Amino acid sequence: MLAWADREASRCCTELDRAEALRLLGSVSLGRIVFTQDALPAIRPVNHLLHHGEVIIRTHEGAALTSLTEHAEDEGVVVAYEADAIDPATHCGWSVVVTGYCHLVTDPDDLAHYQALLHPWADHRMSYALRIRPDLVTGLRLSPRA
Repeated sequence: MLAWADREASRCCTELDRAEALRLLGSVSLGRIVFTQDALPAIRPVNHLLHHGEVIIRTHEGAALTSLTEHAEDEGVVVAYEADAIDPATHCGWSVVVTGYCHLVTDPDDLAHYQALLHPWADHRMSYALRIRPDLVTGLRLSPRA
């Protein structure tokens, strides 16, 4: 078995361009949304879909992020969204972080469309959808060193 330092040295880290990072983000359905709640960072696991380059999540009435976006200014609420696929044995894979403004989806047709495509896995009635515009997209790929 390789020592930790040997395993670490056997991988290389490559930055992903925006297009590849968004493609990978769209290939998975689970991520973590990061926002500010009571002046402190809050993180929630959520499922998502990527639609026209924007991250869509569903939420419920009373959720902290729903309340924040309902009372936000025009620009929305700043959030970060992270998703990854990293093999626990090899520590190889990728991680993508999207940072941008989050808005409530208010168009009834858009909301119905997202409700049909994105099914919640939590035991809440998810009657809201949020749209994250990815202003900053970063990503890393960890792969075996050649």
